[in-house]
Amino acid sequence: MALSLLLMAGCAATPQIDEATLASVPRQALLDDVPFHGQRDYQCGPASLAMALEHAGVDAEVDALIPQVFLPDREGSVQPEMLATVRRHARIPFRIEGDMDALLTEIAAGHPVVVMQNLSLPAWPLWHYAVAIGYDLDAEEMILHSGEEPRRRESFRAFDATWARSDRWAFVALPAGELPAGARPGPATEAISDFERVQGPAAALPAWEALAERFPDAGMVHFALGNARHAAGDEAAAIDAFERAVARQPDLAAAWLNLGLAQEARGRSDAAAQALRRAAALSGRWQAQAEAALESLEERHDP
Repeated sequence: MALSLLLMAGCAATPQIDEATLASVPRQALLDDVPFHGQRDYQCGPASLAMALEHAGVDAEVDALIPQVFLPDREGSVQPEMLATVRRHARIPFRIEGDMDALLTEIAAGHPVVVMQNLSLPAWPLWHYAVAIGYDLDAEEMILHSGEEPRRRESFRAFDATWARSDRWAFVALPAGELPAGARPGPATEAISDFERVQGPAAALPAWEALAERFPDAGMVHFALGNARHAAGDEAAAIDAFERAVARQPDLAAAWLNLGLAQEARGRSDAAAQALRRAAALSGRWQAQAEAALESLEERHDP
């Protein structure tokens, strides 16, 4: 394996970092408050999770995490179980872009990053999880809690070679309401939706609020925020979010439909009818439901 690593490092090129990233992050960063847990054989997944979760404010013990993510027949932990375990502990796992720019940006923002590496060759993979906690641009080194070694330093070139063989898979674990520095509306919406299915709308509401504040022009984000507010019983705030959603994305039939239903629940029949007509005019999966809701509303209010 040592020979394989040398060959990989020798053939790999130093990863390129965008000039915008170099201008926006400090030359050195180290998250010295990230706890370290030594990674025993085949248990780097639970150990990495414990480090990330504890930094995010969760009281997580490696031994308690092992049965949640460790698959004996695979002699390791698979990515879906890693992400699912973060959700079960009331934190949101956000996948980050697979490049050094995203990795450095998250670390500079104070977010340790769980990374997956292949420490061998593609034909004989040796999968490994570590936690990226720092970097040194001048020395071109990553700093990781890895294996039995805290604050391990690896050259950018060697690290990227092993990270690339996992398709540069990485994530940050954050409390609801805190977003990755490099968050994008689509992936973040998916991550929060997955969290909401496990923890419920009330737990996800701070995340939707933060995402809507970060991306005020994203119609789908306001739609999701409206749904979470509705589930929390705040109908007035839900209506506000649905109105923002359709203002930004007028062809979002589900938002028009939910806006109409919410307006009807508030006793605003005229506003409800207007929204339901907009929903019924849009073809797609929500059209029939919107037509039925509009017909029912008109029957009840027919003089």
